Amino acid sequence: MNSTPSSDIRAMRATASAFDAQRRKLPVPGNHRRSLDVVARQISELGELITDLGNEILFRDAAQDHEVHTARVITSFASAVRPVGEAASALGAVAHQLSFLDQTEHLRDQPGAQDAREAAMRVMDDALGTADTALRDAADSLHTASATVSPPSVRLRAARSRSTTTTTAPRPTPPAGTPAAAASPGRILRSR
Repeated sequence: MNSTPSSDIRAMRATASAFDAQRRKLPVPGNHRRSLDVVARQISELGELITDLGNEILFRDAAQDHEVHTARVITSFASAVRPVGEAASALGAVAHQLSFLDQTEHLRDQPGAQDAREAAMRVMDDALGTADTALRDAADSLHTASATVSPPSVRLRAARSRSTTTTTAPRPTPPAGTPAAAASPGRILRSR
């Protein structure tokens, strides 16, 4: 399969949409009735998206004929890895705090534990804000990049289809000392 501007635009937009979908799935800050397994599943899904980004880069790098836009597309996919990794890391912090809250549930009425549990909730809210921002950055950068990769115009495609891609190879120069008549069979030589 060849990488064309149109297919690259579709791939970048689809990936950006996947990041937007992950943002919509983030737990709402302030809602402290989160499930650890829901957050863990979302971390796994972000890991799959990072794998998909790597595969998009590999696919384009492995192409034999790089199109003019290919370097920009590779760069766009590669630059999305960092914010998605930040989002996954932030969700890891949420999972850590949820685990802490589960472990200290039986201590919730004790004053020291109550302060620690409230701090855990603030950490989760900050981490969810970080994840949301990171996923928005990744999606926005791919949406923006997809707008810069435009397919060739109809005129350009028509011109390319009419142009010849093969040329005749130049004839080799005859070795020194070869009579001129033997060097070019279709050429008429005049002597002085």
